[in-house]
Amino acid sequence: MANHKSALKRIRANEKKRLYNRYYAKTMRNAIKSFRLLTEKEEATTKLPGMISMIDKTLKRGIIHKNKAANLKSKLTMKVNAL
Repeated sequence: MANHKSALKRIRANEKKRLYNRYYAKTMRNAIKSFRLLTEKEEATTKLPGMISMIDKTLKRGIIHKNKAANLKSKLTMKVNAL
């Protein structure tokens, strides 16, 4: 166990950040999963900007890598175009 005051604070801060990151990553994954199950083009077209915004916010928070964000946005856009 850590003995320094700053190390104890770092442990507390890291735990808060871990839970924060886990919440936003899981929320994004669930939204993407439900988006991929859509079958109507009109509905998917209206929800696509919201999905892209959610992915960009997750990227901005540093939860996912920029290449992963680009891949997700590309695949979701291709899915909508294929409907």
